[in-house]
Amino acid sequence: MIFPYADFVSVLEKRFPQRVGLCEPELKGNELKYLTECIETGWVSTAGKFVTAFEDKIKEISGAKYAIATSTGTSALHTLYLSAGIEPGDEVLTQSFTFIATVNAISYCNATPHFVDIADNSTLTVDPIKLKKYLTEICLLKNNQCINKKTGNPIKALVVMHTFGKSTQLKECKNICDEFGILLIEDAAEALGTKYLGQHVGTYGAGGVFSFNGNKITTCGAGGVVVTNDQKLAETARHISTTAKKPHPYLYNHDQVGYNYRMANINAAVGLAQLEQLPEILNKKRKLFQSYKNLFSDINNISLLGDQEWSTANHWLNAVELQDCNHELLLETLKIINDKSISVRPAWTPIHQLDPYSHCPQSNLDVTSHKANCIINLPSSSFI
Repeated sequence: MIFPYADFVSVLEKRFPQRVGLCEPELKGNELKYLTECIETGWVSTAGKFVTAFEDKIKEISGAKYAIATSTGTSALHTLYLSAGIEPGDEVLTQSFTFIATVNAISYCNATPHFVDIADNSTLTVDPIKLKKYLTEICLLKNNQCINKKTGNPIKALVVMHTFGKSTQLKECKNICDEFGILLIEDAAEALGTKYLGQHVGTYGAGGVFSFNGNKITTCGAGGVVVTNDQKLAETARHISTTAKKPHPYLYNHDQVGYNYRMANINAAVGLAQLEQLPEILNKKRKLFQSYKNLFSDINNISLLGDQEWSTANHWLNAVELQDCNHELLLETLKIINDKSISVRPAWTPIHQLDPYSHCPQSNLDVTSHKANCIINLPSSSFI
Protein backbone atom coordinates (compact mmCIF):
# COMPACT_ATOMS: atom_id res chain seq x y z
CA MET A 1 0.00 0.00 0.00
CA ILE A 2 1.25 3.48 -0.85
CA PHE A 3 1.91 5.54 2.26
CA PRO A 4 -0.81 8.23 2.17
CA TYR A 5 0.82 10.93 4.30
CA ALA A 6 4.07 11.37 2.39
CA ASP A 7 3.31 15.03 1.62
CA PHE A 8 2.70 15.76 5.29
CA VAL A 9 5.99 14.12 6.29
CA SER A 10 7.88 15.93 3.53
CA VAL A 11 6.58 19.33 4.63
CA LEU A 12 7.55 18.63 8.25
CA GLU A 13 11.01 17.47 7.20
CA LYS A 14 11.62 20.67 5.27
CA ARG A 15 10.32 22.78 8.14
CA PHE A 16 12.51 20.99 10.70
CA PRO A 17 15.79 19.95 9.06
CA GLN A 18 17.39 19.52 12.50
CA ARG A 19 16.25 17.80 15.68
CA VAL A 20 13.22 19.44 17.31
CA GLY A 21 11.46 18.59 20.57
CA LEU A 22 7.73 18.40 21.21
CA CYS A 23 7.17 21.17 23.75
CA GLU A 24 10.14 22.51 25.66
CA PRO A 25 10.28 25.38 28.15
CA GLU A 26 11.73 28.78 27.35
CA LEU A 27 13.54 30.11 30.43
CA LYS A 28 14.73 33.58 29.57
CA GLY A 29 13.15 35.89 32.13
CA ASN A 30 13.74 36.32 35.87
CA GLU A 31 13.97 32.59 36.60
CA LEU A 32 17.66 32.63 37.58
CA LYS A 33 17.30 35.88 39.55
CA TYR A 34 14.40 34.55 41.63
CA LEU A 35 16.01 31.14 42.14
CA THR A 36 19.20 32.81 43.33
CA GLU A 37 17.20 34.79 45.86
CA CYS A 38 15.62 31.57 47.15
CA ILE A 39 19.01 29.95 47.60
CA GLU A 40 20.73 32.96 49.11
CA THR A 41 17.91 33.53 51.62
CA GLY A 42 17.35 29.83 52.36
CA TRP A 43 13.65 29.98 51.45
CA VAL A 44 13.56 26.91 49.23
CA SER A 45 10.75 24.84 50.74
CA THR A 46 6.98 25.35 51.04
CA ALA A 47 7.20 28.72 52.80
CA GLY A 48 8.39 31.91 51.16
CA LYS A 49 7.25 34.99 49.33
CA PHE A 50 7.27 33.48 45.85
CA VAL A 51 4.46 31.03 46.64
CA THR A 52 2.18 33.91 47.62
CA ALA A 53 3.31 36.02 44.67
CA PHE A 54 2.71 33.10 42.31
CA GLU A 55 -0.82 32.57 43.64
CA ASP A 56 -1.57 36.29 43.37
CA LYS A 57 -0.38 36.31 39.75
CA ILE A 58 -2.61 33.34 38.92
CA LYS A 59 -5.59 35.18 40.40
CA GLU A 60 -4.75 38.23 38.30
CA ILE A 61 -4.45 36.19 35.08
CA SER A 62 -7.47 33.92 35.59
CA GLY A 63 -9.82 36.32 37.34
CA ALA A 64 -10.43 33.72 40.06
CA LYS A 65 -10.90 34.95 43.62
CA TYR A 66 -8.76 32.21 45.15
CA ALA A 67 -5.67 30.27 44.07
CA ILE A 68 -3.91 27.47 45.96
CA ALA A 69 -0.53 26.37 44.64
CA THR A 70 0.37 22.67 44.82
CA SER A 71 3.33 20.45 44.02
CA THR A 72 1.89 18.98 40.80
CA GLY A 73 -1.13 19.25 38.57
CA THR A 74 -2.26 15.82 39.75
CA SER A 75 -2.13 16.86 43.41
CA ALA A 76 -4.15 19.96 42.47
CA LEU A 77 -6.81 17.74 40.89
CA HIS A 78 -6.94 15.47 43.94
CA THR A 79 -7.18 18.47 46.24
CA LEU A 80 -9.97 20.02 44.19
CA TYR A 81 -11.98 16.81 43.96
CA LEU A 82 -11.80 16.28 47.72
CA SER A 83 -12.62 19.91 48.45
CA ALA A 84 -15.63 19.76 46.11
CA GLY A 85 -17.01 16.82 48.07
CA ILE A 86 -16.14 13.83 45.88
CA GLU A 87 -16.53 10.83 48.19
CA PRO A 88 -16.15 7.02 48.09
CA GLY A 89 -19.02 5.51 46.11
CA ASP A 90 -19.59 8.61 43.96
CA GLU A 91 -19.41 8.45 40.19
CA VAL A 92 -17.61 11.24 38.35
CA LEU A 93 -18.29 11.82 34.66
CA THR A 94 -15.29 12.69 32.53
CA GLN A 95 -13.83 12.12 29.12
CA SER A 96 -11.78 9.04 28.33
CA PHE A 97 -9.81 11.16 25.86
CA THR A 98 -7.49 12.74 28.44
CA PHE A 99 -4.20 12.36 30.26
CA ILE A 100 -4.54 9.70 32.94
CA ALA A 101 -4.09 12.16 35.83
CA THR A 102 -7.64 13.44 35.29
CA VAL A 103 -8.94 9.98 36.08
CA ASN A 104 -6.34 8.78 38.58
CA ALA A 105 -7.23 11.64 40.91
CA ILE A 106 -10.86 10.44 40.87
CA SER A 107 -9.66 7.01 41.96
CA TYR A 108 -7.59 8.60 44.75
CA CYS A 109 -10.95 9.71 46.20
CA ASN A 110 -12.23 6.10 46.00
CA ALA A 111 -14.81 7.35 43.53
CA THR A 112 -15.62 5.75 40.17
CA PRO A 113 -14.74 7.37 36.83
CA HIS A 114 -17.67 7.27 34.40
CA PHE A 115 -16.66 7.98 30.81
CA VAL A 116 -18.55 10.12 28.30
CA ASP A 117 -17.72 10.83 24.67
CA ILE A 118 -16.04 13.83 23.10
CA ALA A 119 -17.45 15.97 20.32
CA ASP A 120 -16.65 15.24 16.71
CA ASN A 121 -14.95 18.59 16.21
CA SER A 122 -11.52 20.09 16.72
CA THR A 123 -11.87 20.66 20.47
CA LEU A 124 -11.62 16.96 21.44
CA THR A 125 -13.57 17.74 24.61
CA VAL A 126 -16.89 16.66 26.14
CA ASP A 127 -19.84 16.63 23.72
CA PRO A 128 -22.71 18.45 25.51
CA ILE A 129 -25.38 17.14 23.14
CA LYS A 130 -24.40 13.52 23.72
CA LEU A 131 -23.96 14.22 27.44
CA LYS A 132 -27.51 15.48 27.93
CA LYS A 133 -29.00 12.61 25.96
CA TYR A 134 -26.98 10.09 27.95
CA LEU A 135 -27.87 11.58 31.33
CA THR A 136 -31.54 11.66 30.38
CA GLU A 137 -31.35 7.93 29.67
CA ILE A 138 -29.36 6.74 32.71
CA CYS A 139 -30.18 9.17 35.52
CA LEU A 140 -32.85 9.47 38.15
CA LEU A 141 -33.16 12.73 40.07
CA LYS A 142 -33.80 11.95 43.74
CA ASN A 143 -33.66 14.55 46.52
CA ASN A 144 -31.88 16.94 44.16
CA GLN A 145 -29.23 14.31 43.50
CA CYS A 146 -28.41 12.61 40.22
CA ILE A 147 -28.51 8.82 40.64
CA ASN A 148 -27.24 6.28 38.12
CA LYS A 149 -30.30 4.03 37.66
CA LYS A 150 -28.11 1.05 36.80
CA THR A 151 -25.62 1.21 39.68
CA GLY A 152 -27.63 3.13 42.26
CA ASN A 153 -24.63 5.40 42.87
CA PRO A 154 -24.76 9.20 42.92
CA ILE A 155 -23.22 10.97 39.94
CA LYS A 156 -21.53 13.81 41.77
CA ALA A 157 -19.59 15.79 39.16
CA LEU A 158 -18.62 16.29 35.55
CA VAL A 159 -14.92 16.93 34.96
CA VAL A 160 -14.26 18.55 31.59
CA MET A 161 -10.69 18.63 30.29
CA HIS A 162 -9.67 21.44 27.95
CA THR A 163 -7.73 19.27 25.51
CA PHE A 164 -4.44 20.72 24.23
CA GLY A 165 -5.62 24.13 25.48
CA LYS A 166 -8.90 24.21 23.53
CA SER A 167 -12.00 25.10 25.50
CA THR A 168 -14.96 22.86 26.16
CA GLN A 169 -18.41 24.34 25.44
CA LEU A 170 -18.67 25.43 29.04
CA LYS A 171 -22.01 27.23 28.96
CA GLU A 172 -23.78 24.17 27.57
CA CYS A 173 -22.03 21.82 30.00
CA LYS A 174 -22.79 24.09 32.97
CA ASN A 175 -26.48 24.25 32.02
CA ILE A 176 -26.63 20.44 31.85
CA CYS A 177 -24.87 20.10 35.20
CA ASP A 178 -27.31 22.54 36.80
CA GLU A 179 -30.27 20.66 35.32
CA PHE A 180 -29.08 17.33 36.71
CA GLY A 181 -27.70 18.54 40.03
CA ILE A 182 -24.07 17.80 39.11
CA LEU A 183 -20.97 19.84 39.94
CA LEU A 184 -18.90 21.18 37.04
CA ILE A 185 -15.14 20.87 37.55
CA GLU A 186 -12.55 22.03 35.01
CA ASP A 187 -9.30 20.22 34.35
CA ALA A 188 -7.62 23.19 32.71
CA ALA A 189 -4.13 21.71 33.17
CA GLU A 190 -3.28 22.49 29.56
CA ALA A 191 -5.28 25.68 29.17
CA LEU A 192 -3.62 28.58 30.98
CA GLY A 193 -4.34 31.61 28.83
CA THR A 194 -7.39 30.07 27.12
CA LYS A 195 -10.65 32.01 27.29
CA TYR A 196 -14.23 30.93 26.70
CA LEU A 197 -16.59 33.73 25.63
CA GLY A 198 -14.06 36.16 27.05
CA GLN A 199 -13.76 34.50 30.47
CA HIS A 200 -10.71 32.51 31.49
CA VAL A 201 -11.32 28.77 31.60
CA GLY A 202 -11.10 27.16 35.03
CA THR A 203 -13.49 29.71 36.54
CA TYR A 204 -16.89 28.53 35.27
CA GLY A 205 -17.62 25.66 37.63
CA ALA A 206 -16.94 24.78 41.25
CA GLY A 207 -13.23 25.07 40.56
CA GLY A 208 -10.46 24.44 38.09
CA VAL A 209 -6.88 23.30 37.91
CA PHE A 210 -3.81 24.44 35.96
CA SER A 211 -0.60 22.46 35.57
CA PHE A 212 2.96 23.80 35.48
CA ASN A 213 4.86 20.69 34.44
CA GLY A 214 8.00 21.20 32.36
CA ASN A 215 6.11 20.88 29.08
CA LYS A 216 3.22 23.22 29.87
CA ILE A 217 2.73 26.68 28.42
CA THR A 218 4.47 28.09 31.51
CA THR A 219 6.36 25.91 33.96
CA CYS A 220 7.43 25.69 37.58
CA GLY A 221 9.49 22.58 36.79
CA ALA A 222 6.66 20.79 38.58
CA GLY A 223 3.55 22.34 40.00
CA GLY A 224 -0.18 22.90 39.90
CA VAL A 225 -2.78 25.31 41.18
CA VAL A 226 -6.42 25.10 42.23
CA VAL A 227 -8.55 28.11 41.31
CA THR A 228 -12.07 28.80 42.55
CA ASN A 229 -14.50 31.58 43.39
CA ASP A 230 -15.90 29.61 46.32
CA GLN A 231 -14.40 30.75 49.63
CA LYS A 232 -15.30 27.59 51.55
CA LEU A 233 -13.88 25.33 48.85
CA ALA A 234 -10.70 27.42 48.76
CA GLU A 235 -10.27 27.21 52.53
CA THR A 236 -10.76 23.45 52.44
CA ALA A 237 -8.29 23.05 49.57
CA ARG A 238 -5.61 25.07 51.32
CA HIS A 239 -6.15 23.17 54.56
CA ILE A 240 -5.98 19.64 53.19
CA SER A 241 -3.06 20.47 50.88
CA THR A 242 -1.01 21.52 53.90
CA THR A 243 -1.43 18.20 55.79
CA ALA A 244 -4.61 19.54 57.43
CA LYS A 245 -2.49 21.29 60.07
CA LYS A 246 -4.37 23.79 62.22
CA PRO A 247 -2.58 27.15 62.43
CA HIS A 248 -0.28 27.49 65.44
CA PRO A 249 3.20 28.98 65.82
CA TYR A 250 4.76 25.70 67.00
CA LEU A 251 2.23 22.97 67.91
CA TYR A 252 1.25 20.19 65.51
CA ASN A 253 -2.48 19.59 65.45
CA HIS A 254 -4.03 17.94 62.38
CA ASP A 255 -7.82 17.69 62.40
CA GLN A 256 -8.36 15.38 59.39
CA VAL A 257 -6.45 13.33 56.83
CA GLY A 258 -4.41 15.81 54.84
CA TYR A 259 -1.78 15.76 52.13
CA ASN A 260 1.67 17.25 51.76
CA TYR A 261 0.81 18.92 48.46
CA ARG A 262 2.05 22.49 48.84
CA MET A 263 4.26 24.01 46.17
CA ALA A 264 7.85 24.77 47.14
CA ASN A 265 9.08 28.36 47.07
CA ILE A 266 11.84 27.38 44.66
CA ASN A 267 9.25 26.08 42.15
CA ALA A 268 7.05 29.12 42.65
CA ALA A 269 10.04 31.36 41.88
CA VAL A 270 10.41 29.74 38.45
CA GLY A 271 6.66 29.82 37.96
CA LEU A 272 6.35 33.53 38.76
CA ALA A 273 9.11 34.39 36.31
CA GLN A 274 7.30 32.33 33.68
CA LEU A 275 3.93 33.96 34.34
CA GLU A 276 5.54 37.37 33.81
CA GLN A 277 6.24 36.22 30.23
CA LEU A 278 2.81 34.67 29.56
CA PRO A 279 1.53 37.36 27.14
CA GLU A 280 4.67 37.01 25.01
CA ILE A 281 4.47 33.20 25.11
CA LEU A 282 0.80 33.23 24.07
CA ASN A 283 1.62 35.54 21.18
CA LYS A 284 4.39 33.21 20.00
CA LYS A 285 2.09 30.19 20.30
CA ARG A 286 -0.55 31.88 18.15
CA LYS A 287 2.04 32.77 15.53
CA LEU A 288 3.24 29.16 15.48
CA PHE A 289 -0.32 27.96 15.01
CA GLN A 290 -0.75 30.34 12.08
CA SER A 291 2.52 29.18 10.53
CA TYR A 292 1.32 25.57 10.70
CA LYS A 293 -1.96 26.62 9.17
CA ASN A 294 -0.10 28.13 6.23
CA LEU A 295 2.30 25.19 6.02
CA PHE A 296 -0.44 22.58 5.64
CA SER A 297 -2.84 24.60 3.50
CA ASP A 298 -2.18 22.53 0.37
CA ILE A 299 -2.26 19.08 2.00
CA ASN A 300 -5.69 17.54 1.53
CA ASN A 301 -5.62 14.50 3.82
CA ILE A 302 -4.77 16.21 7.09
CA SER A 303 -6.47 18.99 9.05
CA LEU A 304 -4.95 21.25 11.67
CA LEU A 305 -7.09 21.44 14.80
CA GLY A 306 -8.03 25.09 15.08
CA ASP A 307 -9.94 27.61 17.14
CA GLN A 308 -13.65 27.40 17.85
CA GLU A 309 -15.91 30.43 17.59
CA TRP A 310 -16.65 30.35 21.32
CA SER A 311 -13.06 30.41 22.56
CA THR A 312 -9.58 31.81 22.22
CA ALA A 313 -7.18 28.90 22.63
CA ASN A 314 -3.66 29.14 24.02
CA HIS A 315 -2.44 26.67 21.33
CA TRP A 316 -0.39 24.81 23.92
CA LEU A 317 -0.02 21.81 21.64
CA ASN A 318 -0.74 22.02 17.94
CA ALA A 319 -2.27 18.88 16.50
CA VAL A 320 -3.38 17.50 13.18
CA GLU A 321 -6.00 14.92 12.37
CA LEU A 322 -5.04 12.39 9.71
CA GLN A 323 -7.93 11.61 7.38
CA ASP A 324 -8.84 7.97 6.65
CA CYS A 325 -6.38 6.78 9.27
CA ASN A 326 -6.30 3.73 11.52
CA HIS A 327 -4.12 2.55 14.39
CA GLU A 328 -1.54 0.81 12.19
CA LEU A 329 -1.21 3.82 9.87
CA LEU A 330 -0.89 6.13 12.85
CA LEU A 331 1.95 4.06 14.31
CA GLU A 332 3.71 3.96 10.95
CA THR A 333 3.41 7.72 10.54
CA LEU A 334 4.68 8.40 14.06
CA LYS A 335 7.71 6.17 13.49
CA ILE A 336 8.61 7.73 10.16
CA ILE A 337 8.50 11.27 11.56
CA ASN A 338 10.24 10.50 14.86
CA ASP A 339 13.00 8.66 12.97
CA LYS A 340 13.73 12.01 11.32
CA SER A 341 14.37 13.53 14.82
CA ILE A 342 11.09 15.45 14.70
CA SER A 343 9.31 14.85 18.00
CA VAL A 344 5.66 14.14 17.34
CA ARG A 345 3.34 12.20 19.60
CA PRO A 346 -0.07 10.56 19.41
CA ALA A 347 -2.92 11.57 21.63
CA TRP A 348 -3.33 9.42 24.70
CA THR A 349 -4.58 5.87 24.68
CA PRO A 350 -8.24 6.34 25.72
CA ILE A 351 -8.48 5.69 29.43
CA HIS A 352 -11.34 3.21 29.07
CA GLN A 353 -8.98 1.01 27.04
CA LEU A 354 -6.42 0.81 29.88
CA ASP A 355 -6.54 -2.15 32.27
CA PRO A 356 -7.14 -0.19 35.50
CA TYR A 357 -10.23 1.51 34.04
CA SER A 358 -11.63 -0.96 31.52
CA HIS A 359 -14.40 -1.95 33.98
CA CYS A 360 -15.71 1.59 34.53
CA PRO A 361 -19.19 2.68 33.38
CA GLN A 362 -19.23 4.43 30.05
CA SER A 363 -21.41 5.87 27.35
CA ASN A 364 -20.88 5.11 23.68
CA LEU A 365 -17.29 6.22 23.02
CA ASP A 366 -17.06 5.87 19.25
CA VAL A 367 -15.68 9.36 18.63
CA THR A 368 -13.10 8.95 21.41
CA SER A 369 -11.87 5.65 19.96
CA HIS A 370 -11.75 7.05 16.43
CA LYS A 371 -9.94 10.27 17.27
CA ALA A 372 -7.28 8.44 19.27
CA ASN A 373 -6.27 6.66 16.07
CA CYS A 374 -5.78 9.74 13.93
CA ILE A 375 -4.40 12.62 16.07
CA ILE A 376 -0.75 13.67 16.00
CA ASN A 377 0.73 16.41 18.18
CA LEU A 378 3.31 18.61 16.48
CA PRO A 379 6.40 20.39 17.83
CA SER A 380 4.95 23.31 19.77
CA SER A 381 7.69 24.99 21.79
CA SER A 382 7.11 28.73 21.97
CA PHE A 383 10.58 29.50 20.61
CA ILE A 384 10.10 27.59 17.34
